[in-house]
Amino acid sequence: MGQAQPKRRTALIVEDDAELRSLTAALLEEEQLDTIECESAEAALAVLLIGGQDFADVRLLGAMDGIDLAWEVKLRWPLLPMVLTSGHPRERERVRELPPGIAFLPKPWQPFNVLVVAEEALAYAQGNRS
Repeated sequence: MGQAQPKRRTALIVEDDAELRSLTAALLEEEQLDTIECESAEAALAVLLIGGQDFADVRLLGAMDGIDLAWEVKLRWPLLPMVLTSGHPRERERVRELPPGIAFLPKPWQPFNVLVVAEEALAYAQGNRS
């Protein structure tokens, strides 16, 4: 009989900049996370209906932005960890509109900070499941 493989964690990366999306995926894959990449909030929501975790940009292609996605995620999956990023000063003001439990990381970010914030978001979500 084969042994069951431990389930790997999955990060859904929602970023309209393809290079930044790929860099984020590479960073998280180095930490043994599976990644799914999307360029819009609508595509991410479709993926989330199947399952996943979330790392999103505030400004995205499509009608929804990252803050809209954060609210939708918290309504549907309140314990799902999520990290939101933005480099736009105007969007940083909107961070106050985020639901509780959503981490925010301003751009430009350093790779180490992505890993720290992702781990903190996972720990927060796991702590709230207990």
